[in-house]
Amino acid sequence: MHKTRLFFLLLFALLLAARLCHVEILWAEETLPLAAAQQMRAGHLLYRDIWFDKPPFAPLFYRALGGEAGWPLRVAGALYALLCCWIAWGFAQNLWGRREGLWAAGLLGFFLIFDFPSSVIPLAADLLMLAPHLAAVWMAWKRRPLWAGALAGVAFTISPKGLMVLAVCAWWAPSWALLAGFVGVTGAASAWMWSAGALAGYWDEVWRWGRIYAGTTFVDAPVKNGLLRTLNWAGFHAAIAIAAVMAWKDVRHASRPGFDERRRWAVWLLISLAGVAAGLRFFPRYYFQLLPVVVLLAARGFAEMRAQRRVVALLLLIPLARFAPTYFMAARDAGWRDTAMDRDSRAAALMVSAAAKPGDTLFVWGYRPEIYVYSHLPAATRFLDSQPLTGVPADRHLTQSTPVETAESRTRRAELAASRPTFVVDGLGEYNRRLALTEFVDLRAWMAAYREVGRSAGSVIYRRE
Repeated sequence: MHKTRLFFLLLFALLLAARLCHVEILWAEETLPLAAAQQMRAGHLLYRDIWFDKPPFAPLFYRALGGEAGWPLRVAGALYALLCCWIAWGFAQNLWGRREGLWAAGLLGFFLIFDFPSSVIPLAADLLMLAPHLAAVWMAWKRRPLWAGALAGVAFTISPKGLMVLAVCAWWAPSWALLAGFVGVTGAASAWMWSAGALAGYWDEVWRWGRIYAGTTFVDAPVKNGLLRTLNWAGFHAAIAIAAVMAWKDVRHASRPGFDERRRWAVWLLISLAGVAAGLRFFPRYYFQLLPVVVLLAARGFAEMRAQRRVVALLLLIPLARFAPTYFMAARDAGWRDTAMDRDSRAAALMVSAAAKPGDTLFVWGYRPEIYVYSHLPAATRFLDSQPLTGVPADRHLTQSTPVETAESRTRRAELAASRPTFVVDGLGEYNRRLALTEFVDLRAWMAAYREVGRSAGSVIYRRE
């Protein structure tokens, strides 16, 4: 027990050190829920007063953390990653034993450090779903369907992919209690939104807009792109991929408890792959859907290996060599290309803050919600980014300008034109002139009341005359 506690203490120290390197950086996936949390702290309600296109858990979580950037956010990230490792440890230990539990926790912790920083650092939807995903399947294995369903419900309040967690649990432990747990959590969340008058907004912003977003991809040859990205992921995760395959051979032939039902693992793996492929974008963060099942099988593989263990473990040097330098670059944050937009947002927010007076408000055009976070100015409208106003999703609007919807966007721009923010920051036009704020004919009369008062490399700042 003492050695296990020491192991987790050291693991937490590594997770914390990695995240503290990013204490001065905000990554794109955490900026919108963080900005929404600040508006909630000011009394605004999600989906009714704040446009938010994802389920409610993330902004509520950030609100509970105080809604601020800085070291408390990174400490929370390290604690959350440790929680995921602890769940993996408990699940693997129940399945097989202490060795497998430690391998599962260690491998998961390793890949929650040495991966793309934009994926592993921010507490965004795909990472936030990791803990309830693992815990739900664990409870399903333990034949506790009510708990499994409730945890799948928590996953669903984080991401629509929580439905896939429910599907895995239904295969592992089919039961009406599973559905009851799921409906209990999601029903409570829906009742809260209905009582606040936000349920219609939730349906429009999360599900209608989400369906449009998921139904259109900006990627040429998406299937080919998906295969290449999945192969790349397997390459960076070669150590656990190979160990999982070696464990799978044992799964096929052994009769020990947990290994005589290989179809359970196959279904979990296939459903997780479907979650990665949903929307045909294959962003690195989407592979968190796949990580739990691969890590658990890899833990068994490493524990069972003998002569091959050191050779396979050497493959961990691939992600270590690729991603360890990013922590040095993050700590310095000087000229790193990956954080260029964040540095520009800090500069723009600093100029706005220097000119602002009490009572001033802000509107930011583009997907730059961090400017609200850094400036601490209240939003003048319910729109914290320009996706619903242009109809062009943020995954493509730096390089493309074709909208996925038009009539609804015009209606929302009319709503924007009725607002009177003190400051307007165009954080998109310097990257894509066709989507510059001044290029929209129906907003020119509104913009006539503003004059430019400053600019940074990627932002233009306007103030109402």
